[in-house]
Amino acid sequence: MKPLEGITVLEFSTMITASLAAMMLGEQGARVIKVEPTDMGDPMRYIGTSKGGISSLFANCNRGKESIRVNIKDEAGQALIRELVSGVDVLVHNFRPGVMDKLNLGSEQLRAENPKLIYMAISGFGTAGPLSSAPAYDPVIQAHSGMTSAQGRDEQQFIKNLMCDKLTAYTACQALTTALYVRERTGEGQHIDLSMLDAGMAFLFPDAYQNHTLLDDDVEVQPLLSDLLYELTLTSDGGLTLSAATDAQRAGVLKALNMESLMADERFNSLEKLLMNFEEYRAILSDAFMQMTTDEALEKLQANEVPCAKCHTLDEALAQEQLAANGSVEVQDHPLMGKVRVFKTPARFGGEVLAAGGPVPAHGENTNSVLESFAVESARIDELKSTGVIV
Repeated sequence: MKPLEGITVLEFSTMITASLAAMMLGEQGARVIKVEPTDMGDPMRYIGTSKGGISSLFANCNRGKESIRVNIKDEAGQALIRELVSGVDVLVHNFRPGVMDKLNLGSEQLRAENPKLIYMAISGFGTAGPLSSAPAYDPVIQAHSGMTSAQGRDEQQFIKNLMCDKLTAYTACQALTTALYVRERTGEGQHIDLSMLDAGMAFLFPDAYQNHTLLDDDVEVQPLLSDLLYELTLTSDGGLTLSAATDAQRAGVLKALNMESLMADERFNSLEKLLMNFEEYRAILSDAFMQMTTDEALEKLQANEVPCAKCHTLDEALAQEQLAANGSVEVQDHPLMGKVRVFKTPARFGGEVLAAGGPVPAHGENTNSVLESFAVESARIDELKSTGVIV
């Protein structure tokens, strides 16, 4: 039994944040019903590599869900959603503040009808302030949160990955499971607001903002971890990464390079001196690594128990024996998309890898079956279809 079996989630979303959060709940056993517009549906369906009218990006955020097509701009569509909400545990959306209220699907109204409902509203910047109504995409939040500054010492750089979208989804998932736990104890639902800006900055804060945490004038400023750890070590045929965080590991690096004499060098023989002369130390080691191949360097570093790795391509990462040993990846057959590679949920409950969710739904594939499961009569379903409220 998966841990969230018996929980039903109603999701209103476009793009990543709410979609990924809801899918993670689904991977842990919840039933997830994705409400999509009747025209094109979630635009993420059409972005990037695709087959059968469904993109791989959409598949990676919407596995195992049921999709229904409802015109929530129509009063009859709004009434239908309010009817479904009586049998739902969690509602999550990522519309701008005020949008769901205008659609008569706001938190207060729906929780008045279902006091046990947990209602999560994800926004870009929050519900108040000068940016509350501004549009937000991942690069925008990376820029606002300082993430672009945290990547390089001298220039702004983006993480070329939907980092803020995804970490907001993980934050949402954690908050929702906490709210479910509170409801288990109290019997009451609640409203949760979450902004991408807050999620992004909270994620960065422990290390990126370490020099903006202690505010007295007499603090001892030290280099950021990012300046010490995140450098590609070049070799004669490529590169690798190594992290020597302890005295033993630093000694291991020098032994691997046959440069143990540096341990007694007056410039580097204490951590304080090493940090003061770190650029000089780094240059000496860089020259030594350039005389070795990547495989030679890895072999010697590993023999001296230094944490290290070759920087894999995506193909190499997927082919790792460790990934196979973990049982993390499987291939599913999809009726429209063909063979689909799936990465399973990372958390293991009772030491077991949870089975991946079922196929990604086609747009509106489950409208009839979902409504029938909520005891909506066939004649009413036909009427809603004839008026274009559902498709």
